[in-house]
Amino acid sequence: MLRSMTGFASRTGQAGGFQWVWEARSVNARGLDMRLRLPEGLEALEPWLRAEIARRLHRGNVAMTLRMQRPAASRFALDAEALGAAMTALREVEGAAHAAGVTLGPSTAADVLLIRGVLDGAAGDAAPDPDVLDAIKADAAAVLDALAEMRAAEGRALTEVIGGQIDRIATLTETAARLAEEGRAEIAEAFRRNLNRILEGVAEADPDRVAQELALLAVKADVTEEIDRLRAHVAAARDLLSAEGPVGRRLDFLTQEFNREANTLCSKAPTSALKTVGLDLKAVIDQMREQVQNVE
Repeated sequence: MLRSMTGFASRTGQAGGFQWVWEARSVNARGLDMRLRLPEGLEALEPWLRAEIARRLHRGNVAMTLRMQRPAASRFALDAEALGAAMTALREVEGAAHAAGVTLGPSTAADVLLIRGVLDGAAGDAAPDPDVLDAIKADAAAVLDALAEMRAAEGRALTEVIGGQIDRIATLTETAARLAEEGRAEIAEAFRRNLNRILEGVAEADPDRVAQELALLAVKADVTEEIDRLRAHVAAARDLLSAEGPVGRRLDFLTQEFNREANTLCSKAPTSALKTVGLDLKAVIDQMREQVQNVE
């Protein structure tokens, strides 16, 4: 079953006072290109996240973002070491001022608490503990699962669309085969008339050489080989629709081969009806190739 390269998924979570939102989206790409945006302090998640993406997806430009709101400061604590250092500094300042004959105002507890480092708060930049990290990773895995499922759902729709286009190509190929067979006798008769006209109009013409040239033209107008290749490509494309794993690149190559045979069919077509079928083939193949660009 085919898988698309386009999808989107998001998930919100919370634990330990933290709140977060995971978002993952993917679009077409030649390979697997990952772009991750993680909050400061959570960069260590990146190797794990890349491995999780690669385990589920094979192609596509995948962008994944984590937005996190950390808990606000809710409690305060004194740093005893910083407090002791601050009190020592205050005594030294007061002693130096007294020796210099400078009178200082009394210091208050609030003045001491304002000294950097004396009072610690459970600040909003607190790092999540292991349990919170596990919850964040679990939500990331769930988002990636949802993204993969969305790509699979779109892939099922693509399978129906591309399968219908392959059926249309098969029908047009058989129409071309029928027109080529029906026109074979008419073309042969036309070559015989041309041969007689040349021999009657040019006395010195070599009948054998003229016959060889007309035979060569007949071979060039024969589209049997192109029809056989188109049939083979149809069978290969149908096999890929039911194959496991990523098949987008192989399908893209097949559309190029389809187009090459359709171009040759148009250039060699000895009748306007056959040329029209060739043009119809080119139109369907072009539509198929547009859809294949989105296949993983």
